[in-house]
Amino acid sequence: MTTETPTKMAKAMAKYVRISPRKARAVIDLIRGKALGEAEAILKFTAHKGTESIGKVLHSAAANAEHNFDMDRDELFVREAYVDGGPTLKRMMPRARGRADVIKKRTSHITIVVGEK
Repeated sequence: MTTETPTKMAKAMAKYVRISPRKARAVIDLIRGKALGEAEAILKFTAHKGTESIGKVLHSAAANAEHNFDMDRDELFVREAYVDGGPTLKRMMPRARGRADVIKKRTSHITIVVGEK
């Protein structure tokens, strides 16, 4: 029997973000497992479409940890970070000879869990 001490975790989610999950996962992979300050710095200096919305979720998770669980901001790290696909918006694009193509505008659900070391 293992005696693990329960660790506190705080979670934040952003749903229906208008970025494809594949593009968001490229950014999420950069910060997974990093300390909070390091993850914020990575997002600040990475030129990518998803960094703004992922940064907001990370900031919210850190605020949840401080406010709800009285955790120390300097001890926080990104415990879990993942992106799930949301609903796809389907739009039509007129093509030649009276045809139409479907344009898929994908959405994402971004989840970040932070915890203390």
